[in-house]
Amino acid sequence: MAEESVSTNFIHGIIEEELQPGGRCAGQKVHTRFPPEPNGYLHIGHCKALTIDFATAEKYGGLCNLRMDDTNPSKEDVEYVEAIQEDIHWLGFDWGDRFYYASDYFDTMYDCAVSLIRKGLAYVCELTPEEMRANRGSIGVPATSPYRDRPMEESLDLFARMRAGEFPEGRMTLRAKIDLASGNFNMRDPAIYRINHAHHHRQGDKWCIYPMYDFAHPIEDALEGITHSLCSLEFEDHRPLYDWVVEHCDLPAKPRQIEFARLGINYTVMSKRKLRQLVEMGKVSGWDDPRMPTLCGLRRRGYTSRAIRSFCERIGVAKVDSTVDWALLESCLRDDLNESAQRVMAVLRPVKLTVTNYPEGESEEVEVENNPVDPDAGMRKVTFSRHLYVEAEDFLEEPVPKYKRLYPDGPECRLKGAYLIRCTGCVKDETGRVTEILCEYDPASKGGNPADGRKVKGATIHWVDGANAVDAEVRLYDYLFADPAPDAPGKDFLEQLNPESLEVLTGCKLERGLAAAAMPERGKTATAYQFMRQGYFCLDNQDARPDHLVFNRSVSLKDGFQKKK
Repeated sequence: MAEESVSTNFIHGIIEEELQPGGRCAGQKVHTRFPPEPNGYLHIGHCKALTIDFATAEKYGGLCNLRMDDTNPSKEDVEYVEAIQEDIHWLGFDWGDRFYYASDYFDTMYDCAVSLIRKGLAYVCELTPEEMRANRGSIGVPATSPYRDRPMEESLDLFARMRAGEFPEGRMTLRAKIDLASGNFNMRDPAIYRINHAHHHRQGDKWCIYPMYDFAHPIEDALEGITHSLCSLEFEDHRPLYDWVVEHCDLPAKPRQIEFARLGINYTVMSKRKLRQLVEMGKVSGWDDPRMPTLCGLRRRGYTSRAIRSFCERIGVAKVDSTVDWALLESCLRDDLNESAQRVMAVLRPVKLTVTNYPEGESEEVEVENNPVDPDAGMRKVTFSRHLYVEAEDFLEEPVPKYKRLYPDGPECRLKGAYLIRCTGCVKDETGRVTEILCEYDPASKGGNPADGRKVKGATIHWVDGANAVDAEVRLYDYLFADPAPDAPGKDFLEQLNPESLEVLTGCKLERGLAAAAMPERGKTATAYQFMRQGYFCLDNQDARPDHLVFNRSVSLKDGFQKKK
């Protein structure tokens, strides 16, 4: 253990105690593992778990394995394996040469099961899943199985025939012989092997029986020399079975399981099964839809690995499940992007503004800041001419009280980095819609500062030069669900979807410089920009092209969802 190591959560406290002389792990290197099931993409909940696994190993100068839990071949795919590796690397973690599959150990698991049968600690049971549930018993009432006392030789023969594929799915299981009267129902002779004739993505058709997770996981940990098996709180009641397997199978190590609280976030769901439903039903565009809580979706939206790791650090490691406000994740992203995002001007709902006393056909350069947080970011030059674009919301023909933007005969306003202007009127089409705002500028106010020092009462307005604007599509995202607890008991999460979770704007006007923005690479977060007054944006890593710019809003400048509600 490093001398500067200081306990910062209860897991660290346990580890530090066990590393002391005479402790369970004295003289050993801390060794953890992250064991995702390759049946979907990682989401922000997995991120907390993998951060705990990898960061704990880092803290104590130890090791962390990446292991694919591919014990259930029905929904596993190499696509998910590659995506999981990509996501973990994106977060800044690495497993070196310690990449494993649970299926690497199938032969050993089978041998362990045979050994348990020979020890009288396992038997083949012919109860159907329905019958097993019916015979599970209740509190104070033991479970029952007419096959519990089946002779060892008979169970060995049936188990070998199960492996040979002689029986259909559901016909038999191998059960551990523990305690049918246990107060912990996980110990009431749990099934440790089941028949499954599915094709395995790595093992092919070699196996038609597969180990249950509670049996496979402790064996995998022991074979890899894991010292601390860190998992979510849902496995707390499974820990006695984990320890039982480690104790009764001939294994080279005795890992310890420690549970921590799962991550819950409002306005989303954390179930891979439910996220898969959203994808398969077309409710979202895919696993990487920017509204999804998946890491690939968050990355596509513009979330940075630093912001997500900061979020995991802020929520900490607890022993009790709780729900975190999504606004905290957004706050972490704002803090990160505020330090790095280049400021640019973009008009999302444009209306033409004509400076009537500025010469037609002429233009000049004015300066605006790149990133005011970074003192070395400096200024950049943009062109200014007679015809500009501003936001439609920056003009009202009939102003409301305290409105300090453009309206006929209203106050002087600043055009960001350019001049002071005063609105003189507007032009409308036949429907009465304003198509052009008319104004005059003060030539002696370049930079937005009046020569005579007079006080400017109007607001500062961002703009884009009409002669050098580029068109873009901009996607504005809100929470995927309108309900803060969309999958709470009694609710159909599909009925809680937010119909306003995506707004697509076309014909947006951006600074010419953004036309040369680098197209984002797969597996990386695109360059972040702060569109003044609008939020933080990045190019979409799927749909953006040099001739068709598509920007995603990563996060607004403030928590607009709560304000809107």
